[in-house]
Amino acid sequence: MGKPKIVLGVSGGIAAYKACELLRRLTESGHDVRVVPTASALHFIGAATWSALSGKPVSTEVWDDVHEVPHVRIGQNADLVVVAPATADILAKAAHGLADDLLTNTLLTARCPVVFAPAMHTEMWEHPATQENVATLRRRGAVVIEPAVGRLTGVDTGKGRLPEPAEIFEVCRRVLARGASEADLAGRHVVVSAGGTREPLDPVRFLGNRSSGKQGYALARTAAARGARVTLIAANTGLPDPAGVDVIQVGTAVQLREAVLKAAADADAVVMAAAVADFRPARYAQGKIKKKDGQEPEAIALVRNPDILAEISADRARPGQVVVGFAAETDDVLANGRAKLERKGCDLLVVNEVGERKTFGSEENEAVVLGADGSETPVPYGPKEALAGTVWDLVVRRLA
Repeated sequence: MGKPKIVLGVSGGIAAYKACELLRRLTESGHDVRVVPTASALHFIGAATWSALSGKPVSTEVWDDVHEVPHVRIGQNADLVVVAPATADILAKAAHGLADDLLTNTLLTARCPVVFAPAMHTEMWEHPATQENVATLRRRGAVVIEPAVGRLTGVDTGKGRLPEPAEIFEVCRRVLARGASEADLAGRHVVVSAGGTREPLDPVRFLGNRSSGKQGYALARTAAARGARVTLIAANTGLPDPAGVDVIQVGTAVQLREAVLKAAADADAVVMAAAVADFRPARYAQGKIKKKDGQEPEAIALVRNPDILAEISADRARPGQVVVGFAAETDDVLANGRAKLERKGCDLLVVNEVGERKTFGSEENEAVVLGADGSETPVPYGPKEALAGTVWDLVVRRLA
């Protein structure tokens, strides 16, 4: 079996320079990459650079090498087409089936998964015409990554920044692994929580937990690669934002609850992977709590935090909404998991054993996904993205 064939389309935006890093990651991971830039893209990065980095000739025209019919063959032979950056212009042409250069012809002939990584000014991204074009492409099964928020050209900031190449690469890797027919979350909005909440004691101390957020981020990345619009509510993770995901940063359980309830209002599925503190200090000390010589510290009174999973399970924001919880257990894992599933009222509960050197902070996980219908789906020890894939498989069945 040969190397997977990837077409990297580059359209004419200032973010074209980032595509060089994406190309490097794709080639170094064993993919056969052909770069197809637009004519305007060559104003930013010249053809010689693309040829040197990919090891292949570069053209923008359908008239070059006519005997090979490149405007047909490139798309027909590709295993994946990724356009990064994708300007408003290229999104419009792709949505309406226009084909006036080699890249747009390639998009029309491709029968493989297609990923667009948009980059443009905020006003252009938010314009109704662009949003309609994005909706059309997603409806047809293309993966259109949500732009990142940050510095644009000049002094402008906002939504429209090209996601980091490492994150675009992760989306491409996941899409390529699943194949053309697996954009099964296209048109869906999903909410994922990740990380661990921290409940402040004073300005420098908090009650927290050891959750890294890696499992929640794997869930968010996998959902984006399967075509979903993803809202990730991240609690104290310190991880880079996944490409194509709207990220909301929170700190405490109360803040997490507020963000989840707001995001879940129009969500098809909510996956509560965050480790939410059960309790918080009853009193917050405005100044740092000092130790006093010869005196034992005062006991810290605790109050219960809201039970977010039970709340959203009992009061679904929309009919058919699927709710998934996580349970970290140290003993009697399945028995405690079954009891928690019944108590919380969610559709699925991912149960895993935690402890020293288990799960928290690791790149791997092992779990059993319990269903309210009595089902049990074991997920053997392996990468957290494998567990994420199983969770979304089970969610998709219930959404269907």
